[in-house]
Amino acid sequence: MGRSRGGLTTKIHALVDANGLPVKLKLTAGQAHDGRSAQDMLGDLGEGQILLADRAYDSDAMRDTLADQGAWANVRPMPNRKRILPFSKFLYRYRNVVERFFSKIKHYRAVATRYEKHDDNYLAIVKLAAARIWMRVMSP
Repeated sequence: MGRSRGGLTTKIHALVDANGLPVKLKLTAGQAHDGRSAQDMLGDLGEGQILLADRAYDSDAMRDTLADQGAWANVRPMPNRKRILPFSKFLYRYRNVVERFFSKIKHYRAVATRYEKHDDNYLAIVKLAAARIWMRVMSP
């Protein structure tokens, strides 16, 4: 957990599938950079899969790692990037799927208000909310 002027902060990182269902969840400190913490989450992306991510994940190292795995990164390039890489605005529109997932887990009061102060317990609460989202989809 990180400390900021407002107190303790935490970022929730989520890898979701095309239906908006969570595949991997991770917590990092609020001041930690998003791109550096994503390397261990992207290890399961395989041949023909596409990562849709925002500008924080725009790095050559991450793109090279994904290319070695056979995946493709459709990440909006940083405005100060010297070498502009291929980017599809059409595919980028589907990034809202992960934003909708975050909207769903914020409906759970324990996640939204962050009453739990220990990061392991908070991650368990986030995973419980994610499991309930999975159950809602899987129930007939």
